[in-house]
Amino acid sequence: MLFQPINKNYHEFHIDRDKDLCINCQVCVRQCSYEAHYWDKARNKVMHDSSKCIGCHRCEALCPTAALHIRKKPSDFRGNASWRPVFIENIYKQADTGGVLLAGMGSPVDIPIYWDRMLLDASQVTNPSIDPLREPMELDTYLGAKPSRIEVTQGTDGKPKLKTRTTPQLKLKYPILFSAMSFGSINFNLHRAMARAATELGTYYNTGEGGLHKSLYKYGANTIVQVASGRFGVHKDYLQAGAGIEIKVGQGAKPGIGGHLPGEKINDKVSETRMVPIGSDAISPAPHHDIYSIEDLLQLIFALKEASEYKAPVSVKIAAVHNVAAIASGVVRAGADIVAIDGMRGGTGAAPAMTRDNVGIPIELALASVDQRLRDEGIRNQASIIAGGGIRCSADVIKAIALGADAVYMGTGTLIAVGCTLCGRCYTGKCPWGIATNDPKLSRRQNPDIAAKKMVNLVRAWGHEIEEMLGGMGLNSIESLRGNRDKLRAVGLSDTEMDILGVKHAGR
Repeated sequence: MLFQPINKNYHEFHIDRDKDLCINCQVCVRQCSYEAHYWDKARNKVMHDSSKCIGCHRCEALCPTAALHIRKKPSDFRGNASWRPVFIENIYKQADTGGVLLAGMGSPVDIPIYWDRMLLDASQVTNPSIDPLREPMELDTYLGAKPSRIEVTQGTDGKPKLKTRTTPQLKLKYPILFSAMSFGSINFNLHRAMARAATELGTYYNTGEGGLHKSLYKYGANTIVQVASGRFGVHKDYLQAGAGIEIKVGQGAKPGIGGHLPGEKINDKVSETRMVPIGSDAISPAPHHDIYSIEDLLQLIFALKEASEYKAPVSVKIAAVHNVAAIASGVVRAGADIVAIDGMRGGTGAAPAMTRDNVGIPIELALASVDQRLRDEGIRNQASIIAGGGIRCSADVIKAIALGADAVYMGTGTLIAVGCTLCGRCYTGKCPWGIATNDPKLSRRQNPDIAAKKMVNLVRAWGHEIEEMLGGMGLNSIESLRGNRDKLRAVGLSDTEMDILGVKHAGR
């Protein structure tokens, strides 16, 4: 029996076209990778199908006469507090397809954002502020295990000389790194742009689980190479190419599950780098099949240190989950030099929507609990902490460091800087902005030189703001802020939340 799917007309966005302004230039037709705009030969003009619109706003941004306006579809379901439209629409889709609902980018659900509920202290009379324009400010950050004590001797030239042997460190000019985004989930132009930007900024970018293309090995001094459960692109040369190595155990957007890069995204370059056939799906298993205990993790950590000839610090990336503090303690005791914690608001190229929106905890709570646990156990200096999954601005960076992070990972913000509008359809491979796609025509929309410049501009701008905020607090070093929760005050949080965060309420 023929029938029309119930959800055909329950689409999210509506395209408004001003007939007086539209000149039928077909720019929107050429720019829309989802074919929401098309040339109607019978009518001899441009038409549109709103049901195909994903709300990327590219047509609206590039229309030469500003004839287009994309808005949420005005019609809605009957109001019901339990059955919000998203649940109804999802049931219609799954009843038609029988499939898992996929989603990209970070979770849009309305969970508390604790960054917005915390305010920073500022200096006044007895503790004067510092002018960052006229006085030196120290943003340099070192990631890696620190010795509990150091010994200094006098050199033959009469100058002090460090006697204590230190472990490898990653030196950052800014306490910001580019998050793990694999080659394949985003295209080569963006990977090259991140590598260039990290090199210019004196920080690092993470390859993600997709390996490192050979042409990018020259940026190895500013690269963190990742080892995930699928082991895509992992070999000796790869491990020795990076300045740091990261074991990905969990990801904030999809804790407890693996990864899946559709075969449509596996072109010749991705195939060569990931070491999988062109056009075949690249599936990462949920667990590492050689890690079922902390002892197993310890073996892998030291195997990677051995492979890098003990020149690269090893990081372990874990998702922010309920018992994250205990997990982080075990990771540090297993020999990790860095613990990277990824909160549930972290972005993703593809994840089951129900997992992305309902599994894990916010990074603020996870970060505070991990920092406090490591301090209570006396092992905080044995590893650095990187926080990620929901870093939106320089104020978030400052607050994360005050809660105990040494540095932060920035992923979604990096993509927004080069045009991403968070349409959340990364898994389709049709990204209109040329980011989460390997389609040659779409990928060309990202110029690596321009993209790198935008990334550099963003981090430098955040760096200036961080210096201003530090100076306003009477601090001249980012290190002085690390774990200094007395510089934070909460607004409108419960006693339990403030206890976990380790902060007082405003006015106290």
